[in-house]
Amino acid sequence: MVVNEIDEGPGFADLALGPELLKALTGLGYEEPTPIQREAIPPLLEGRDLLGQAATGTGKTAAFALPMLQRLHGAHPLGAEDGGGEPAGLVLVPTRELAVQVSEAMHRYGRDLGARVLPIYGGQPIGRQLRALERGVDVVVATPGRALDHIGRGTLPLKGLRMIVLDEADEMLDMGFADDIEAILQDTPEDRQTVLFSATMPPRIDGIARRHLRQPVRIRIEREAPAAGEAPLIRQSAYIVSRAYKPAALGRVLDVEAPTAAIVFCRTREEVDQLTETMNGRGYRAEALHGGMGQEQRDRVMSRLRSGTADLLVATDVAARGLDIEQLTHVINYDVPSAPESYVHRIGRVGRAGREGVAITLAEPREHRMLKTIERVTRSRITVEKVPTVADLRARRLELTRAALQESLMEDGDLDRFRVVVETLADEFDLVAIALAAVKLAHESTGAAADEEEIPEVAPRAQRPERGPRDDRHGRDDRRGRRGGGAMSRVFVGAGRSAGVRPQDIVGAITGETRVSGREIGAIEIADRFTLVEIPDGAVDEVVSALRRTTIKGKKPIVRRDRDDAPRGRR
Repeated sequence: MVVNEIDEGPGFADLALGPELLKALTGLGYEEPTPIQREAIPPLLEGRDLLGQAATGTGKTAAFALPMLQRLHGAHPLGAEDGGGEPAGLVLVPTRELAVQVSEAMHRYGRDLGARVLPIYGGQPIGRQLRALERGVDVVVATPGRALDHIGRGTLPLKGLRMIVLDEADEMLDMGFADDIEAILQDTPEDRQTVLFSATMPPRIDGIARRHLRQPVRIRIEREAPAAGEAPLIRQSAYIVSRAYKPAALGRVLDVEAPTAAIVFCRTREEVDQLTETMNGRGYRAEALHGGMGQEQRDRVMSRLRSGTADLLVATDVAARGLDIEQLTHVINYDVPSAPESYVHRIGRVGRAGREGVAITLAEPREHRMLKTIERVTRSRITVEKVPTVADLRARRLELTRAALQESLMEDGDLDRFRVVVETLADEFDLVAIALAAVKLAHESTGAAADEEEIPEVAPRAQRPERGPRDDRHGRDDRRGRRGGGAMSRVFVGAGRSAGVRPQDIVGAITGETRVSGREIGAIEIADRFTLVEIPDGAVDEVVSALRRTTIKGKKPIVRRDRDDAPRGRR
């Protein structure tokens, strides 16, 4: 079943929802269901398993939460003391932030039903979670790792489970939770109702559906196509810029775009910390967010962003998954994501619930081909634009000054107290000259720099034909010819096709964590359980050390110099 978001359908009152839920929705200001809600709620109320594909921000939470609450309440009144303490509903989500958001939403929907909803996730004191579970809950919203921890302790019994939801399943797999999910599903009752939602539908998701869902209803919500002459909800663009000028280009883009709030995505924690410091030094109110921070720190960062104390969040993919920030207007990819799925998740932070948004990517010349791959896979247009010039920046700053003055003139504020200044100066100077001097002072008071360095324009590299993972002889000789024939050695990475590893994952991990560029990487051979990658011999120790500290496809594989390999020069 494929649904386009512009289709019209029944209202909430026509979806057989109970009066308590309808009252809650009315109180929250919900008027019409979204396409995913219209299509998912009826079969879920009938007890059917469901496999749903929809982008973030389309209303998936209510699509599964409302029928879950109604079905559980129909089996036994929620919150009843004689109902026992065992949960009847379980929602698995990829991040702690999403666990909190889903839990809060379910609590709002089910308030009149007396629903007891508990979020459990890492980084929160487990004692608090243990006490809440002991008192009894109806629905648990959990990250897979913490859920498995409680299951192992015996504090999260699953034998009474009637419904389980995997929300943003593709993200959970990308974060390395595949084994945890399989273990949890194996422990749940066979007659449970299973719901799986995912923004993308890679083969691994389909495999989980075949193993654990029973004749599921399949729903795919297509992105709404803009009408002729209308701009899309998310304006997507890219700038080609050399790496040395990326911080300056980011600042230039931010100045021209003037976002209300923005997320800048980086590949590594180190890059997040470094860029945050750089942007604060340039006068922006930037905050860092990555997996190396404690939950208390993360909460403080999010509080500053939502309150407007900070307007720029620099984050890794893992840290920013599941975030829904209402005032967010821009997403900026500081590097091109290594996979189209990551791009989809990143830009899904904006353009949610009918709000317009902007997605900008800073691409190095060698990354232009990946932009084309993302365009092809996502079937969306990414417009490559020129980095704003100094003249563009000055024009934009003058426009902001003009807008501020216009707003001041239109307000009913007291301007008469400044009249004496103008009248005194008017005896000596022309009124236009006085106005120009006042505008100059107002403009300079914003902190606008008088001069800016031009960012050199670079062209994308010519695209080369794609090579298969084992078609490496010609590619290796060709690459060596460009490098001048330096000695090459192979690095062994203990993850391969069975873990979903692709050449771009290896290239992204190496270039993101070391000084090795993509041009210097030789042939990449991907087997089922391991990968061999050619690296300049002098960089092998750096690459091995860096890859041991990072993750590939959510896991830390074994990384070492290939034992069967010796340094090799040109043949």
